[in-house]
Amino acid sequence: MYLENQTEMEMSPASAQGHQGRSFGDLRLLQGISERRDAQKPAGCVIHAEGFVPVRPDDGFSVVNILRGKSTSANLTEKSPLLRFSQDDGVCVSPAGMTYMTLHDPGFVGGEEPWHDGSLDLERRYRLGSEVTSLSASRSGSSEKSDPLDGLNLSRRFTSSVKCCFRVSKIATMFTIVVLCSLFFSMYPDRDNPTRLLAVSPADSFSVNLTDFRDNALLKLQVGGPFARGKVDLQDQDYILVQVEQTEQAGQRRRRTQQVIHNWTIPLHGERSDQILVTKTFEMLSSDPIVITFQAFLPDNEVVPLSMTHQSLYVTVETQVAIAGVILTGVYVLIIFEIVHRTLAAMLGSLAALAALAIIGDRPSLVTVVEWIDYETLALLFGMMVLVAIFSETGFFDYCAVKAYQLSRGKVWPMIFILCLIAAILSAFLDNVTTMMLFTPVTIRLCEVLNLDPRHVLIAEVIFTNIGGAATAVGDPPNVIIVSNQDLRKEGIDFASFTGYMFLGIFLVLLTSFPFLRLLYWNKKLYNKESIEIVELKHEILVWRQTAQRINPASREETAVKCLLMQKVLNLESLLRKMMKTFHSQISQEDKNWEQNIQELQKKHRITDTVLLVKCVSVLAVVIFMFFLNSFVPSIHLELGWIAILGSLWLLVLADIQDFEIILHRVEWATLLFFAGLFVLMEALAQLQLIDYVGEQTALLIKAVPEDQRLAVAIILVMWVSALASSLIDNIPFTATMIPVLINLSQDADVNLPVKPLIYALAMGACLGGNGTLIGASANVVCAGIAEQHGYGFSFIEFFRLGFPMMIMTCMIGMCYLLATHIGLGWNM
Repeated sequence: MYLENQTEMEMSPASAQGHQGRSFGDLRLLQGISERRDAQKPAGCVIHAEGFVPVRPDDGFSVVNILRGKSTSANLTEKSPLLRFSQDDGVCVSPAGMTYMTLHDPGFVGGEEPWHDGSLDLERRYRLGSEVTSLSASRSGSSEKSDPLDGLNLSRRFTSSVKCCFRVSKIATMFTIVVLCSLFFSMYPDRDNPTRLLAVSPADSFSVNLTDFRDNALLKLQVGGPFARGKVDLQDQDYILVQVEQTEQAGQRRRRTQQVIHNWTIPLHGERSDQILVTKTFEMLSSDPIVITFQAFLPDNEVVPLSMTHQSLYVTVETQVAIAGVILTGVYVLIIFEIVHRTLAAMLGSLAALAALAIIGDRPSLVTVVEWIDYETLALLFGMMVLVAIFSETGFFDYCAVKAYQLSRGKVWPMIFILCLIAAILSAFLDNVTTMMLFTPVTIRLCEVLNLDPRHVLIAEVIFTNIGGAATAVGDPPNVIIVSNQDLRKEGIDFASFTGYMFLGIFLVLLTSFPFLRLLYWNKKLYNKESIEIVELKHEILVWRQTAQRINPASREETAVKCLLMQKVLNLESLLRKMMKTFHSQISQEDKNWEQNIQELQKKHRITDTVLLVKCVSVLAVVIFMFFLNSFVPSIHLELGWIAILGSLWLLVLADIQDFEIILHRVEWATLLFFAGLFVLMEALAQLQLIDYVGEQTALLIKAVPEDQRLAVAIILVMWVSALASSLIDNIPFTATMIPVLINLSQDADVNLPVKPLIYALAMGACLGGNGTLIGASANVVCAGIAEQHGYGFSFIEFFRLGFPMMIMTCMIGMCYLLATHIGLGWNM
């Protein structure tokens, strides 16, 4: 579009009213683009609303007449076509004598044939003239024809309406569910079960009669005492036998007396030190009285103190499992389709699970719900987040990216391998989400300098981040959950043993991942397909097109402007095709100016605070050393969470942080709240018998396998179920759900499986399975979000094409490692 320096902008009252609330930012941008691109600008153009209308020189420059469509010619009618095209020079002329310049500039071509040459452009101009004639006729009162661009506006309005309806429906549905759950939760009181203290010995047993029992109810019995975790050996181990008996007398419901007896065997700890609570649910016949008997089987006449509470539940186990399954499915749907933030999804799931517990008569108190949260895991994550937040102030991560480019000497694939290796190593000791938050902006800036497409490099980095995070106990949140579990620590799975075993396996996975990554990228062009000029031209085309679509052809002048703008779009698209063709022929396969780029990058990305870097490295080294030392020195009474918290306090003091708000803003509070809600959700689902049910079904599946092949089948099953499930859902809730299942499975005497191979298979599958899809791991979503903010977002399908084959290959290597070590070498048996 052409502008004259003496251009005037005027709007009629009708046009101003039709354009209320509309931004003129596009006009300013288009004006700047036109002034920059047009060397010669013919006079006689006036800006009209969101476009430009040329002015006839002999019209006295009457802008009002132009905007109102008035003319001095008496031969014009409302049905006269607004524009006509001259076949000689391609000039658009109105019946009133006004000349409309065609929207092209021969200077755009860069020495090639002018725009008006060729039958294609001429055909477009005649087609545009036909469209203008149709638009003018429709303006005159004919309702049979409509603006060809009205379909785009109608489609856009329809899409906007559908999105608005979906959003309103989503909010209304979720709010209704939340209100109902809140009402159900408030209608029932907290469970008030007094604890009974008792003592049993081989000579003296203890019995209690329960009379306040309802029909078709379940008896939930919780017993506390010095119990041991593991399988029961009735010959060599002391144990407590709990017998639940109910007798239903003959009556209207039954013709003869029926009796049900449940036996529950609980092993005792050898030192009688730890007080452990165990729970089991029994199905009863009716509301008749129940007799509970406790007997001790010990070699000597020793007295064992116990505690007991009981609870009547109003629904069957199958119903509880169905309710828990619906709640868990709903939470996963919210997370997978990103209907709400995953933190809110976990909180909503927790509320629904608590409401379900209240309905069945087992509503927990606030103190009990708070006790369900694993504060050691939260403390570990919080401490490491503070450490990394201060560490990022030193510029260390930017420095690592520049060094990777320097070591690769400007070659693309060596640089990608070095970046992926650095990301994998850092994510092994730091949280992989934090690593990608720091690495993604640096990688994008590095790729922009090298004219590389950042999407492929970022996908490769996040894949290796998830792989490297599986190597240690603090690299990935599933590993943190596993190592922080107290029951697994008693089985010998601590920080040192877990890291030692997983590090060797992940090292083998990394060795095979690099050549496989090169194979996946074999036919992909890593260099950016678009230069900066092409990107700007595409943006310019987008602005022109949006400006044209915003014009509502309410008058003949607006119809003319809209057609002129669309002609401009056609010309720029033709120029874009020619620029793309020229750019593709000039792409080189190696950056030859890498030395100059290194100097530019070193000026921008360097260590900003050397003293702070030394402090950060020192404290971080001490923290990691204490992580390992905690596993070998029993006299250090510090858990992983305490070590991380103390390390963050040390660094806060050494760094002399003045603005503490900046550090707190970098802590991922949403992640911490997500973990807290997740712990409550999983424990509530366990109270609904879901975990026990899954364990029973898994045990039945494994029991069907011959005993000599049972361990191998269990490793393969847990490995691939974990990998596929983690690729579809977040691996954090899946890991938290599967740990109790595997512990209960290993404690089943009929299954006879060690717990260590199953846990390692879970960790390997959950961490490597996160590469399957974009939502499989938190680091994937974080990387995609940051890349989208920089204009390089990648879709679910783009990540799936590279991530899923990589997941299959790495899981195959991990499965072979697990089978070779546990089946072939007999490790951790």
